[in-house]
Amino acid sequence: MEGYQNVSLAQNVGWSMTRVVIGFLLGCLFGIPLGFAMGLNGWLRGWFDPIVEFMRPVPPLALIPLVIIWFGIWEQGKISLLFLASLWIMTIAARAGVSGVNITKVHAAYSLGASKRQVLTKVILPNSLPEIFTGARVAMGVCWGTVVAAELVAAEKGAGKMIIAASKFQQTDIVIMGIVIIGIIGYSIEILMRKAEDRLVPWKGKS
Repeated sequence: MEGYQNVSLAQNVGWSMTRVVIGFLLGCLFGIPLGFAMGLNGWLRGWFDPIVEFMRPVPPLALIPLVIIWFGIWEQGKISLLFLASLWIMTIAARAGVSGVNITKVHAAYSLGASKRQVLTKVILPNSLPEIFTGARVAMGVCWGTVVAAELVAAEKGAGKMIIAASKFQQTDIVIMGIVIIGIIGYSIEILMRKAEDRLVPWKGKS
């Protein structure tokens, strides 16, 4: 099977997933440390909180024209858009995780002689992981929806590109198949993230 327009379905989905994973990981790489810093340092929170809260309600798709102007329509632009889509979600999740840590646990750790680094790695980080994973699930869902929409605007390969190309030729069966596949993959991502959370954060919901 040659696929659609000489690009197989696996290739289209693979390109979309690759973009999502790279953008999501970059968002985690910068967003989680920023969220931790904001949660632990009042001065940094005062500086960055207005920026984060301003950007949080802005739909990622509203940034497409700006991203195209700055980065072009190629891979750098799409990954930058996905990075921005996940950055603020992961920042807020990490900040909420740190802020939600029970202060009595911190005091107990210090009273037992723990250093600041030990408190961070043994108390704050583990207790923040449930919020971070919740944010990660949301971020992955947002990234998946964003990449498909971005590919509708400009892409040579991807699930969104396949759908928009088929729609131009009124090939309804290809469009419906693409929509179904997008939904299945989005649901699969959610299930995988939940399973990863159950395995890596078994203490979630337990005091």
